[in-house]
Amino acid sequence: MAFIYPEPSRTFGEYLLIPNLTARQCVPANVDLAAPLVRFDSPVADGAPNAKNSALTINVPFTSALMQSVSGDRLAIALARSGGLSFIYGAQSIAAQAAMVARVKQYKAGFVASDSNLPPTASLADAISLTATTGHSTIAITDDGTSSGLFLGILTSQDYRLGRTALDTSVTQLMTPLDAVHCGRVGIDLGEANDLIWAHKVNCLPVLDGDGRLAHLVFRKDHETHRDHPLENVDSDKRLIVGSALNTRDYRTRVPALLAAGADIFCLDSSDGYSQWQAEAIIWIKQTYPGRAYVGAGNVVDQDGFRYLADAGADFIKVGIGGGSICITREQKGIGRGQASAVLDVAQARAAYHRETAIYVPLCSDGGIAQDCHVTVALAMGADFVMLGRYFARFDEAPGAKVQINNQVMKEYWGEGSSRACNWERYDHGDGKESTRQMIFEEGVDSYVPYAGKLKDGLDTTLAKLRSTLCNCGALSIAELQSKARLTVASAVSIREGGARDVLVRDGRPEHSNI
Repeated sequence: MAFIYPEPSRTFGEYLLIPNLTARQCVPANVDLAAPLVRFDSPVADGAPNAKNSALTINVPFTSALMQSVSGDRLAIALARSGGLSFIYGAQSIAAQAAMVARVKQYKAGFVASDSNLPPTASLADAISLTATTGHSTIAITDDGTSSGLFLGILTSQDYRLGRTALDTSVTQLMTPLDAVHCGRVGIDLGEANDLIWAHKVNCLPVLDGDGRLAHLVFRKDHETHRDHPLENVDSDKRLIVGSALNTRDYRTRVPALLAAGADIFCLDSSDGYSQWQAEAIIWIKQTYPGRAYVGAGNVVDQDGFRYLADAGADFIKVGIGGGSICITREQKGIGRGQASAVLDVAQARAAYHRETAIYVPLCSDGGIAQDCHVTVALAMGADFVMLGRYFARFDEAPGAKVQINNQVMKEYWGEGSSRACNWERYDHGDGKESTRQMIFEEGVDSYVPYAGKLKDGLDTTLAKLRSTLCNCGALSIAELQSKARLTVASAVSIREGGARDVLVRDGRPEHSNI
């Protein structure tokens, strides 16, 4: 007969953390939220694994889901600048995914490609029209009107008077010409660029290559923006770190293209990762690109699934089936497990693997997080970092469009198992038949989530809660939290007791901790 687990399948919301002694040094400013991304040698005798020994780390334990409605290049840039990591979604052509990766890797904080450019044949009317479209009043004049053309001069709103200057006036008559513009050269760093800006009392510094072509613009205000991102997640060349999603069908052609574009790490995308196809993909990638390609795998929910993928060489393993807010796998197929039970079980398997091999394999908790506090619970239970979909889909930088529903601004959010995503590779069973290359039934929904503004603003609030809770637990790192954390199962009545109740909340505000 079927094996029945003796314990019920539990979620993060069924647990509460018990405070430990908060020592004087346990203040949020001292908390280090760095997390390992890939497996590393860690002799058990050395004590708790040190995240810094991993070849790849993130400065905050947050990654964005491998989803079309979440992880585009804009969100990847914003999250890496805040210390996390995005995995650019794979349900697109290889060329399109590689182009997104390249845009992230080519991004330089403070160095922007000009999005407002005109050729010398343009008129003031053209400039005004362009400003209305982009919202930017600084326009680069180049020989071909592109962002990489031969730089001729710069036009700003200070160079003309609306209503006084004729609209048919040539931009070359109005612009500040090249010989009167202070410029930097490719190779200059942000500090040097800002020194020039302040020395010459200008608001914008064009950066040119050796042939005089426009490479970037540096604005005075971007120095402050760079200063506000001290946790930027960058590689040895100071480029932002970015991941890429893979499927188990075309990885042999997708991986080399993504590596060439600059991808730092991969993750196999599947609702159920306990499969021979994933093991074969991991082995091929690791053997073909030894030391060059890191790959995470999953998803799994038990010790057997973890061990199978760890033995295959997975650099990290994702935990969770059916726990996402847009996922209906459990409803459709009856497959899955409560996220807390899954993380606890897999963490035990990871500990055993560590004792046997002296290799530490990071765990990513994917799904089941409905409130900010659930992140801390997931980390306490053994996850090294979490992967979020709904949380990031709410922000400006996510690909979903903003819409207004019942007088509330919302963002589109759809699952990879929905018909809209049509990501059949994620659920394919690998029999190679053309008839199976379609989605017969859905495992995700097409939905909306409340709009939440800029990513950095929302994530900063969540991180503040996380650091504060670690201090309550007497911990200054994720590893210390895992060694010290004490958890208790909460009854339904005690869960209700923990929220606002029996009162009328002013202004009808929602629960503060919902994400």
